Amino acid sequence: MNFYIMTLFPEMVLSGLKTSIIARGIDNGYIHVEAYNIRDYADNKHNKVDDYTYGGGAGMLMQAQPIYSCYQDIMKHIKEKDPDAEVRVVYVTPQGSVFNQNMVREFSGSENIIFLCGHYEGIDERVLEEIVTDYVSIGDYVLTGGELPAMVMIDAISRLVPGVLNNEESAQTESFDDGLLEYPQYSRPEVWMDKKVPAVLLSGNHANVDVWRFEKSLERTKERRPELYDKYVETHPDEFTPKSLKKRRKILDRIAEAEEN
Repeated sequence: MNFYIMTLFPEMVLSGLKTSIIARGIDNGYIHVEAYNIRDYADNKHNKVDDYTYGGGAGMLMQAQPIYSCYQDIMKHIKEKDPDAEVRVVYVTPQGSVFNQNMVREFSGSENIIFLCGHYEGIDERVLEEIVTDYVSIGDYVLTGGELPAMVMIDAISRLVPGVLNNEESAQTESFDDGLLEYPQYSRPEVWMDKKVPAVLLSGNHANVDVWRFEKSLERTKERRPELYDKYVETHPDEFTPKSLKKRRKILDRIAEAEEN
C-alpha cells in the first residue's frame, strides 16, 4: 500500500512514521511512504506558497497552484507504475467526516492514498474541488496543521495492511472492531501491588473466558462510551434477549463463585 503526503514539513511526518511497527512495515515492503514538500512547487524564488485571502479576513491562505503541481507530480509517479491505478486524495480538515474504524477498514482496501496537509487559514477552495476525493477529520478541534492527523490515519490504516502486524489476530480483537471497547487485559505476574489477575483467565476454560471478556467489554463501553453501547444494543438484539441474558448470567455467576473460592 502506498501513502503520499503533500506537506510543508516532510521531515516531521517521515520522522514520525519511520519508527516502530510502521517502520517495520515499510522495511518489509508492505507499505510505502513518501512525503512531498509543497514549497518545492512554488513558482517564486522564496518558495512562498501562501497569500492573503480575497474578501479580507485574518491569516494567510495556501495557494492552489503549488498544491496542484505537487499533486500532478505524485500522480505522474503513480501512473508510471500503474496506468490504471486508483487514487484517493484525502484532505485533512476539521470540516471533514470524523475518522473512525469503519473508515480505517475502507481506506485499507485502497492501493494509493494521497494526504493533503493544510496550514495557515486553510487552502484555496478551487484546488480542493479539483483534486480531493475525501474530506476527513480526526476530531472536533483545530490543530496547527494536517501533519499529525495524517500520521494518525496512516498509522491506523497501516495496521490493517496484511503483513504489517506480526499477529494478524491482534488487528481483529481490539476496541471498535465489533462496536465495543476492548476488555481488560493482564500479564505476569499473577499478583501485582496486591491486585490479582482474574481467576477465570487462569482457568483454561476458553468458553468462560469469552463470556467474561464480552461482559467486561459491555461494561466498559457502557461506562466510557454510552453512545457506542446504545448503538451496540440496538444492532445486536439477540445478545439481550431474556434467554441470552439468563445464559450469560449463569456462566458469570459460576465465574464469580470461583473467584471467591
